[in-house]
Amino acid sequence: MKCIAKIDIQKFKKITDNITTDEVILTNNQIQHIKEHHPNDYETYCHFIKTIIEEPDYIMCDKHPYTAILIKKIIKYNKNFEIVLRLHTNKDILGYKNSIITFLKIGNNKYKQYVRNKKIVYTNTRL
Repeated sequence: MKCIAKIDIQKFKKITDNITTDEVILTNNQIQHIKEHHPNDYETYCHFIKTIIEEPDYIMCDKHPYTAILIKKIIKYNKNFEIVLRLHTNKDILGYKNSIITFLKIGNNKYKQYVRNKKIVYTNTRL
């Protein structure tokens, strides 16, 4: 398990204000989950994960506590992506990190639906 990206904690403060680390990990169990539930997405697009985490178009609240949805359009490839990220707080086990729950490619309609219906806590002002 290694750090694959770092978040800007300030962008996530509206989800929880007690985030303990900026490091993001992706465990082997979660890679297996992604491969099983979203066939070929990890193998084909995993090289975008760091960019999605560090430069999301939107950060939104998820229905689960301390959890964020990050979406990003990679314009060069005309593809949209979603990452569900569990944030590590001071209520969690010491030493754990922010962790990717899932990663997948999403269509334009899903991207627009998220923007319309989810609570947005951060948006990239360059959009």
